[in-house]
Amino acid sequence: MVFECIRRHGPIARVDVANDTGISPATVTAIVAEMIEEGLVEESPDVEAETGKKRGRPRVYLKIRGEAHLVGGLKIAHRSISTVITNFEGEQIAKRETPLARTSHETAELAERCAEAIEETAKDAGLDAADLSAVGVGMAGLIDANRGFVHWSPSLLSRNVAIAPALSERLKSPVFVDNDANLVAMAERLFGRGRDVDDFLVVTIENGVGIGIVLGGQIYRGVRGCGAEFGHTKVQLDGALCRCGQRGCLEAYVADYALVREASVAYPTNDSIDPVHAVETLISDAKKGVQPAQTIVARAARMFGMGLANLVNIFDPELILLAGERMHLDHLYEEEIQSSIRNLTVEVDAPPPKIVIHKSSDEMWAMGAAAFAISGVTELSLRKRRNHAA
Repeated sequence: MVFECIRRHGPIARVDVANDTGISPATVTAIVAEMIEEGLVEESPDVEAETGKKRGRPRVYLKIRGEAHLVGGLKIAHRSISTVITNFEGEQIAKRETPLARTSHETAELAERCAEAIEETAKDAGLDAADLSAVGVGMAGLIDANRGFVHWSPSLLSRNVAIAPALSERLKSPVFVDNDANLVAMAERLFGRGRDVDDFLVVTIENGVGIGIVLGGQIYRGVRGCGAEFGHTKVQLDGALCRCGQRGCLEAYVADYALVREASVAYPTNDSIDPVHAVETLISDAKKGVQPAQTIVARAARMFGMGLANLVNIFDPELILLAGERMHLDHLYEEEIQSSIRNLTVEVDAPPPKIVIHKSSDEMWAMGAAAFAISGVTELSLRKRRNHAA
């Protein structure tokens, strides 16, 4: 908590860290001393006091020590891998996007593609992959972040895969893996619109549908790491087949693959057309008044609106961010969807949650993965220090 507070608000004084976290000043001082000795945090002078712009005794501020470590962040998308390298403050040093030939891979093959992407990104910055203290990975699916274990992911051909150890063995450095929607929520919390919001949701719409939940300033993952699977909440009993193997999931009506599937059944299409272009064509046809396209898009919008209303009723968040590749298409953010959300949520004498489109790129998701790696390195460093002390 202390580290995350300094990372979000630094430079920040110790007393302000105590006030923000609710931890006693004495405990904050002790924790900060450990972090300074470990080289994770450093003191920063009160510039205003030193230049005479502020009277009184200069305050000593704390900030993350940027040169402490280098980390990599990696987002596995449907057809590409986005990578970044940052310093310990999260300042970006290099970035790269690497295409993928397939959407699903064997574990060893995907680990190799990820390792190659990180190595090439490091090379772009004049570095070696061995210079990285850790790598964070975000991918779609049901993931136990504590173990780096993937119960299921559309990016993998096998279920129940220990992906973090496989990639760690290849890169010779610690690897931390989490659901990609959780990591974009972490990125929004640290660098984006969620910076000053303690309770917010990030709903992602790409080839699938995901959600990152921030409650009390912390990412919520569930006991098994399988919580917050918004795309796999049920909206229709015995409904459309989802790629997870079950039926009636929200994703089976809203995601790219679902829209393309429905379109191929409803009216003739060119089977060779790229799925992304197929979705754009479908939405364009709907706006032109093509009846089958209108029906498909309208149903997706109804399902999505119902899903968002359920989130509001369950969590009552301050903010909902809609992120992902599909946000440049407004089919899931029309005024009628906003109206349906208002009609389906519990009415109280208070403003409803603010719903904001944030057309974040895969780079933002990779930054969240890098932020996750920074947290992991911090935990490993302090745990190692305490073990030595014991």
